[in-house]
Amino acid sequence: MSFILSIDQGTTGSTAIVLSPDARVLAKASREFPQHFPRAGWVEHDLDEIWASVVGAIADALAAAQVEPAACLAIGITNQRETTVLWDRATGAPIHRAIVWQDRRTADRCRALREAGHEALFRERTGLVLDPYFSGTKVAWILDHVEGARPRAERGELAFGTIDSWLVWRLSGGAAHVTDATNASRTLLYDIQAGRWDEALCGHLDVPMALLPDVRSCAEVYARTRGVPGLPDGVAIAGMAGDQQAALFGQTCFAVGDAKCTYGTGAFLLQNTGTTFVPSRNGLVTTIAWRLGDETVYALEGSAFIAGAAVQWLRDGLGVISTAAEIEAKAASVESAGEVVFVPALAGLGAPHWDPDARGLLCGLTRDTTLAHVCRAVLDGIAYQITDLVDAMNGDVAAHDASQGVLSRLRVDGGAAANGLLMQFQADLLGVPVDRPATVETTALGAAYLAGLGAGVFSNLDAIVSAHRIEKSFAPARDDAWRSAQKKRWRRAVARARSTVEG
Repeated sequence: MSFILSIDQGTTGSTAIVLSPDARVLAKASREFPQHFPRAGWVEHDLDEIWASVVGAIADALAAAQVEPAACLAIGITNQRETTVLWDRATGAPIHRAIVWQDRRTADRCRALREAGHEALFRERTGLVLDPYFSGTKVAWILDHVEGARPRAERGELAFGTIDSWLVWRLSGGAAHVTDATNASRTLLYDIQAGRWDEALCGHLDVPMALLPDVRSCAEVYARTRGVPGLPDGVAIAGMAGDQQAALFGQTCFAVGDAKCTYGTGAFLLQNTGTTFVPSRNGLVTTIAWRLGDETVYALEGSAFIAGAAVQWLRDGLGVISTAAEIEAKAASVESAGEVVFVPALAGLGAPHWDPDARGLLCGLTRDTTLAHVCRAVLDGIAYQITDLVDAMNGDVAAHDASQGVLSRLRVDGGAAANGLLMQFQADLLGVPVDRPATVETTALGAAYLAGLGAGVFSNLDAIVSAHRIEKSFAPARDDAWRSAQKKRWRRAVARARSTVEG
């Protein structure tokens, strides 16, 4: 049986899925790898450990699907975004561990760039904010802290890439140094409207342009496999996108206004804005959703740092539940959270607040409060954050084009999307239907779809849409008065969470 192989290289593990030409998932497998924390606020990955996890996941998935490796039609790649790798072009060896998107070591550099008045330029050309989250300052840090790296980079001896770029290099035996437009758009180095690496931005960040990969579309043949354990030589590597953009594509959000939210450790909301760059005035970022051929599609994006991680905190930090799955039944045993509100600012607040000093808050406790109320409040807190993001997006879209309506439905995926109570509360808060797909592995699915397009397995987007299936739709069951009261209570709690540092 012929198949498409999708590699989803994530922050804590790598997943491979095997997809049939009619878009059925035949098998999936995952391998975890270690995280490295050399100092407080520093997060690194060992590239050999990542590669071992990728090769292992591929082997496991092929064995589970009972397919012959020679029947592989194409490979798609999706990846943790912003994580930064520099390697030797001659040997392929990394010159430093990968610096992960979560790493905060370049906060001072970002602050200095803001104080020097450069943020407006970066915002205008990249759609991003100056934050250590993104790749550019990570590249500069490696060049400044690895002996001899900067002159070698200027001589063209080193290569930079996000994880997608490094994987193509490894899968092709060093034949291609490329990235796709979505990953390029997360570096602070790429002008997403002009569609090119920007000399001025690279200059402000002290990044030599000789380091940079070629930027390609999200669906084309970039290279072919060579020397990959468990795979034949010559398989087309034909699709790439950063994880959240791949999920948007995997959810078939192909029309302007379509939006998805991925509920994982954090939560990421993206809305398709079409071929129009829509700047954010409400604390979101503008990014490239995908590029097919010569056409670039943009998206607004908002991120909540803590989503499923709040449930993990109840389990691992407080020890009040035994498994993550236990929270739904516990929360469902009460009609509501009562007066209890939980603000999941366990790692500060992301969009639209961007407040690293905010702290997690559990308020509204009374003598009648039970663990069930707290569990319900934790789930509610996840949904409240997404509602903030949707409200910000609606505001941005209306400010750009008053004729465009507000979000009419939301597509969801990720591990926490399996929680029906959370999804129903999300629909109630938003006042729009929430659609959960039959396949929640939409990140890997999006990469497979892109690879299928790039290799000619899928003829067009319509062929992908016809294969997409909704497992359940959650209809809103509350009125506007209820929603208004809920949002008012949430806003009061957020204000308190943001004022805790000042006392």
